[in-house]
Amino acid sequence: MNANLKMGDKIRTIRKTQDLSLSALAGKIGKTSSYLSQVERGLAEPSITALREISKALKVPIFYFLIDDQKHNDVVRKEDRKVLNFPGSHLKFELISPDLDHDIEMIEARLKPGASTLDKPLSHTGEEVSIVIEGEMEITIGSDKYELSKGDSIYYNANLPHKITSIGKEDLVFISAITPPNF
Repeated sequence: MNANLKMGDKIRTIRKTQDLSLSALAGKIGKTSSYLSQVERGLAEPSITALREISKALKVPIFYFLIDDQKHNDVVRKEDRKVLNFPGSHLKFELISPDLDHDIEMIEARLKPGASTLDKPLSHTGEEVSIVIEGEMEITIGSDKYELSKGDSIYYNANLPHKITSIGKEDLVFISAITPPNF
């Protein structure tokens, strides 16, 4: 089964368990029923922004739609991390925590210079702390902007719309801890 079809099946399953019609979910995310139907059948691949809206509307972490169901372990070897690459994007996420069934989620993200995590700032429930491992980060939180360098960290209320952009000449690598798991 291809990745788009697996993702679409998961979206459909969660939608149906919540007794949401195709049109009701489409309305919540500002898309057409036709578009959502194509996503659920694996014929269209949602953008990261659309997938975030779907996960927010269904109240499940975005990673739920993007990772294969595997045995959950407490130790996560680097080579066994669940990786999320977006086609045509300069963004890569790796789930550092073993799964999304705990009270905290940790991700490592890599952004090419000039790339951003999102098209526009978005919010989610909870709290988040991020630390820059390599490169330089610009983070917009609400109406405030901060520039962080290697070793700098920032804590913020994730209920405020936020967006991260790589502003250096090398890839930005950062680690974020998010509670509750919302990605």
